Amino acid sequence: MEFDHVQTDQLLLTTKQVRKRLDFTRAVSREVLLECINIASRAPMGSHVQRNKWLIVEDPALKLAVAELYRKNAEPYFEAKDQALSDERAARVQSSARYLSDRMHEVPAMVIPLRLDRVEHSDMGTQAGWYGSVLPGVWSFQLALRSRGIGSCWTTLHLGSEAEVGRLLGIPDTVTQVAMLPVGYYTGDTFSVTPRRPAEEITFIDRWGQTVGSVAQP
Repeated sequence: MEFDHVQTDQLLLTTKQVRKRLDFTRAVSREVLLECINIASRAPMGSHVQRNKWLIVEDPALKLAVAELYRKNAEPYFEAKDQALSDERAARVQSSARYLSDRMHEVPAMVIPLRLDRVEHSDMGTQAGWYGSVLPGVWSFQLALRSRGIGSCWTTLHLGSEAEVGRLLGIPDTVTQVAMLPVGYYTGDTFSVTPRRPAEEITFIDRWGQTVGSVAQP
């Protein structure tokens, strides 16, 4: 099967963290979320050991409680960031993050990717493999959502209260909450390509600091 590179590249180039453009009034069906999780579960994972789980939070009271814990951790974070804002773009990102924090309880659904067991005190290689078995699936989930007109945003501020969130949602202490994705349909038609430095400026060949232009192709 051949893919339309224009279409797939556009999906990859324009899938963003959605905050201010989330539609808080339009429900996201459980069936669509499960469909996207089903796609996400096919992402690469170490040794094909399926130790990833997902938790969808739909209940308004639970969303409010999680959002309050999120905001408890968000405020000190935002205050520290305010002191370090370096440019207009950073200020816009900070503004959108505050907006989402203030309205977190209104999102149609919160989706928490989970991983069985804990990895905090493992060596670097184990940690890299552990997270490398989770994060590709989360990104696949976000891409699957986007292709259906649904936005999402990778957030981790609730993890400052991970144990409290775990007790609230019945998550065992032996299970790790990797992130929390607020999910909702997005407003508007599409998104622009995020500005980034070109590959030639961020890629080295064979050795650190050896730029692409300084090394001839074999």
